[in-house]
Amino acid sequence: MVKLSRFSRLSAGVIAAALVFAQPQPPQHDPILTYIKKTWAILTRSNRTLATAAVDPKFRPDPDGRWPIYVSRSEDIRRIARQVRQELTPAAFSKIELRTLPDDTSKLDEQGLLYLPQPYVVPGGRFNEMYGWDSFFIQLGLLRDEENQLAKDMADNFIYEIREYGKILNANRTYYLTRSQPPFFTQMLLGVYQKTNDRQWLADAVPAIEKYYKFWTTEPHLTPSSGLSRYYDLGEGPAPEVLSAEKDSQGRTHYDLIKEYYRTHKVADYDVGEYYDAKRDILTTLFYKGDRSMRESGFDPSDRFGKFNVDVIHYNPVCLNSLLYLMESQAAEIMRILEREADAVVWDKRARDRAARINQLMWDPQAGLYSDYEFVHHRLRHYPFLTTFYPLWAGIATKDQAAAVVKNLGMFEKPGGLATSTTVSGNQWDAPFGWAPLEMIAVEGLRRYGYDPDANRITQEFLSLVHDQYRQSGVIVEKYDVVRRTSRVSGEIHFGYSSNEAGFGWTNAAFTRLLDELPADAQKQLLGQ
Repeated sequence: MVKLSRFSRLSAGVIAAALVFAQPQPPQHDPILTYIKKTWAILTRSNRTLATAAVDPKFRPDPDGRWPIYVSRSEDIRRIARQVRQELTPAAFSKIELRTLPDDTSKLDEQGLLYLPQPYVVPGGRFNEMYGWDSFFIQLGLLRDEENQLAKDMADNFIYEIREYGKILNANRTYYLTRSQPPFFTQMLLGVYQKTNDRQWLADAVPAIEKYYKFWTTEPHLTPSSGLSRYYDLGEGPAPEVLSAEKDSQGRTHYDLIKEYYRTHKVADYDVGEYYDAKRDILTTLFYKGDRSMRESGFDPSDRFGKFNVDVIHYNPVCLNSLLYLMESQAAEIMRILEREADAVVWDKRARDRAARINQLMWDPQAGLYSDYEFVHHRLRHYPFLTTFYPLWAGIATKDQAAAVVKNLGMFEKPGGLATSTTVSGNQWDAPFGWAPLEMIAVEGLRRYGYDPDANRITQEFLSLVHDQYRQSGVIVEKYDVVRRTSRVSGEIHFGYSSNEAGFGWTNAAFTRLLDELPADAQKQLLGQ
């Protein structure tokens, strides 16, 4: 087994919080900080704004103009209807229709919003619902800006989702009921607890921790041969939101473009015949399983797990298993807060065992990188990707492993920060694009192992790009071209959706988080003060 240092066993949330509080807070009157602070309210949805929350830019309303809102079968829909009527104007209530979820949700004729009891923050743009991993980063921003009740509401909604819908959802729409997203749940609980010190609230969340952990660590998410986990959507067939909303200027869906690619290109990453029937010119059942599972990963799409990520079902991803290590170690932390030492010991062992498997199966000493493990053929996929920093962020890496990863910074570092991968594929989660969550995780991974000069430099590169583009456009967006230092990226994206959505929840949060971690003089320089 890997023996982790005392420093490594601390949760990423605790380490990062200590880093932030050790730094002087930046000036708060810069326009971009005012924008971020105001945007939390603009992006907030609640029962009082259900008529707004129900609107789905990826679909159309019913013929009568109403948007359906589905309620769990175990809930009292009449009670919820009475409550909603009290909070909405008659005009707003007339724009929605409350419905009880059917037993078989795979046969829903009309897609709709899933009811959540507490207010929440959406990412922005076409994403008008509460997303799984977005919400962790958004919550960091809320806690930083003292929006503590709203941050707690976000965590409470996830507890509700686990209880009523079986898991934290990709997002609270019916077409996301079959999958989750990268798990940051225990970090969100601890983030709230650090503000409230409410031990009873934390104790009440334990059943949700256990249920959600089981979701990720039993089949089909567990792969018994490796003892690690994978992304795996439980649904079948095309993803409804893709058929409805991911179309190019000629009306071709993401799936149409993929079929065309398979017809005209050779793919060496995997056996294409498993995913595309050339004689019939159709995508196979397994293709759609892989495509859906790729969306559970959050990396939709890239070529990280083979072309279009559809081979993801045959991989134990380093990101997912690092997050599950954190879930295990943070669950132990929670148990100790609750004075449940025997339970904490069980969680500690789970974390140690997972760390050992990650370092055994996912560390490539020749490349000096952590990579995803293909468990069918027992091999690593050599595809440099920023998720190589997750084991550093989580504290799994040894000092020597961290040093080796840092030597590879040049593979990813560009004028505007870190590129997501080293491959230009036409997908939004590959080069030349940079995404705020991965910038934050990589930077905080560097800081965790003492590489502050590198962390400061990369932070300044990325935040200056976001700041420059904000001054030009007046908005913060979801992704950036870190090579050309621009947010005008649509022409470079050929698969999936090509828009660059404004808002934008996790970019806003990562901006302030990373800014707070810079030395005071660097903060002022970045903001031009």
